[in-house]
Amino acid sequence: MRDNRDAIDFANEPVGHIFRQLLVPTVIGMLSIVILNLTDGAFVGHGTGAGGLAAINIAAPIFNILSGIGIMFGIGSSIVVSIHLSRGETKAANINVTQAFIGCLGITVLCCVLMLGNLAGTCRIFGSSETLVPLASGYLKWISIGSPLMILHMMGTFLIRLDGSPKYAMATSIVGTVLNIFLDWLFIFPLGWGLEGAAKATAISFGVAGLMVAWYFVFKSGTLKLYRLKPTVKSLRLTLRNLGYQMKMGFSAMLGEIAVCGAVIAGNYIFAHYLGDAGVAAYSVACYCFPVIFMTANAIVESAQPIVSFAYGVNNVARLGESRRLMMRWAVGAGLVCGALMIVCAPLVTVLFLDRAEVAYSICVKGLPYFGTGVLFITLNVVIVGYLQSVEQSLKAALFTLLRGYILVIPSFILMPKLLGEVGIWLAIPLAELLTFIIIVFTGRIHYICKGHIKTGPGYTL
Repeated sequence: MRDNRDAIDFANEPVGHIFRQLLVPTVIGMLSIVILNLTDGAFVGHGTGAGGLAAINIAAPIFNILSGIGIMFGIGSSIVVSIHLSRGETKAANINVTQAFIGCLGITVLCCVLMLGNLAGTCRIFGSSETLVPLASGYLKWISIGSPLMILHMMGTFLIRLDGSPKYAMATSIVGTVLNIFLDWLFIFPLGWGLEGAAKATAISFGVAGLMVAWYFVFKSGTLKLYRLKPTVKSLRLTLRNLGYQMKMGFSAMLGEIAVCGAVIAGNYIFAHYLGDAGVAAYSVACYCFPVIFMTANAIVESAQPIVSFAYGVNNVARLGESRRLMMRWAVGAGLVCGALMIVCAPLVTVLFLDRAEVAYSICVKGLPYFGTGVLFITLNVVIVGYLQSVEQSLKAALFTLLRGYILVIPSFILMPKLLGEVGIWLAIPLAELLTFIIIVFTGRIHYICKGHIKTGPGYTL
């Protein structure tokens, strides 16, 4: 892979060196998205009030679903393409890249058209009260319009990093972030467009980032290029087969995004039931923090994924073991730091989004530290699932994702408030993540991951 833009040799360079080479621009790119996430919430919270934050929290799960499609194709295609490249099969790699773009955009457009046909009904399904439906519908309309290009950006950055250009992938995120922050300020405050202005800002800015991804693959890419597919029945059949395999490899990653969606929806209903719209607004602050945690863990996964998949493709057990240990060390460190910051800095985090006079402010300041106790386990679970995806262990990855996203989190939201009152609502997600991690440990997955027992072929096991 020496012909790639940044000359990353996934076969021979030290694992730690490649990881750092990929991690730094990946973290900077994701940090830009984190800054955007926090700034966007601050503008909305102080520009439209707690009602605006609550409305975004209704629309957020829908965006998580669309993001999940992009991540599914991004991770799924990059795993398949990495394995083809490790075997010198450049043509097959490029065919899969092209098919991934077609499949991802096609599914995203279909979902957006369906949502635009019934915005109010969609918002009600995701837990909106009648008071919030107009706000949430206005926000969702513009997010749906801009989503195809936003999801193209999300998926494309995986393949750009794999192509050896992590700095360009970083640049697309930074451009989108800077433009979004400026447009947020312009549309919400000087122009007074309110919540719909925030949605328009997001759609425009990450539409530009999506166009940068398209430009890369048309004019700038190294090894990975778009390939002209044949308009034949056989080609269509092979495309559907390849897309099915990519979706299988990335399905648990999509479940990870939808797991966030499940937690947000369940939380919206429970917070609204016990604490009203003010509770939903307070919970939205935690939901703004959740992507920060997820992106931190995902940066570790995305930086290690090309190394892991390449080593897996050539059955290099030593490099696999080194990559696994590196991922776990970073997961523990990142989880401890992020969790401690959320616990200690709860008032500072809350005031970024809510005025101290809001009822939601006091609810959030009391509850956010409890939510922060689960950050370490969130990080560990995301990284473990990411590793399993990278070695084609999609079924195991999907099982653990379902545990943390639905099977455990929904009962936790139902039972914990009955046992511990308001505190229990905030502890529902930490409990689900802790139980998921315990189940992983007791099913022996951590043992296998650390020991590196792997064999290739149809019946390989960790």
